[in-house]
Amino acid sequence: MDRNLRAMAASAGERGLALRPHAKTHKTVEIARRQIELGAAGLTVATVREAEIFADGGAGDIFIAYPVWPSPERARRLRALSERIALRVGIDSVESADALTRAVGPLDVLVEVDSGHHRSGVQPDGAAALTEAAAKAGHRVRGIFTFPGHGYGPGLREQAASDEARALVDADPHAEVRSGGSTPTAGLAGIGPLNEIRPGVYVFNDAQQVELGTCDFDAVALTVAATVVSRTGNRAIVDAGSKILGADRLAWATGFGRLPDFPSARVVALSEHHATIEFADAVPARGDVLRVAPNHVCATVNLADDLVVVSEGREVDRWRVAARGANT
Repeated sequence: MDRNLRAMAASAGERGLALRPHAKTHKTVEIARRQIELGAAGLTVATVREAEIFADGGAGDIFIAYPVWPSPERARRLRALSERIALRVGIDSVESADALTRAVGPLDVLVEVDSGHHRSGVQPDGAAALTEAAAKAGHRVRGIFTFPGHGYGPGLREQAASDEARALVDADPHAEVRSGGSTPTAGLAGIGPLNEIRPGVYVFNDAQQVELGTCDFDAVALTVAATVVSRTGNRAIVDAGSKILGADRLAWATGFGRLPDFPSARVVALSEHHATIEFADAVPARGDVLRVAPNHVCATVNLADDLVVVSEGREVDRWRVAARGANT
């Protein structure tokens, strides 16, 4: 994990990019502190509650990369956050900009641009109008941001990075902040208009990143310790199902997870408390403990109370997943 953190910090620095890692992956104050100590410009989070937890943990510059709608309770919390840290919030509509002004007051905001993922965000040619409207509503528009999530597929990273660069140029190539980048595309940034990247998964990596070619198993820093409880033929059953590994499996994935110590094995089925693993060679014995890399590490972390910290094969610490379930 420390090697992953240092490598991304160095890579961003060499390319003149601000690194604002997405903390929704690790949800852990100790890791956020490591990222900031390595030069991160601040943190990215997905929810107001995540922002509160990391602010309590000492982070002083946080971007909520989400078009937050200010319900009365959420507005109160946003107002309190803005008074104690440097806070930025995402917007993608005039309605949300106006609602934030009425409920919270002027904020530092970034306009979200859709660069091809087709989730939230305005089209690039609509960014200027939204920027103007947000400024009229009293906000300080700090720039634009996007998420090239359509890069999560075999052979799609380069196209997603290209789409991202083009969208930001079309939206506003001179914006103060031009933020983007996911873990699959972060290494491709720097030749275009971005000046800030927000990868999250890189801290741990996972089976999806291995299968996408973003990293190899040596860079997978988080695994689930699963014990073989049953076996038959070329299959072993372990005591880690969807309630710890998570249930994510994109259409192109070769299984529900991968085993770094058995690269040819595949997790072929999940139930709540069981995983079925097929082996090409010898099947581990009952009682053997296997390391399973989940497909989507963000979901796995959110299912755990603590992370067991291991160095040179020995447990050296335990870190609480402080932002577990921080969904509001």
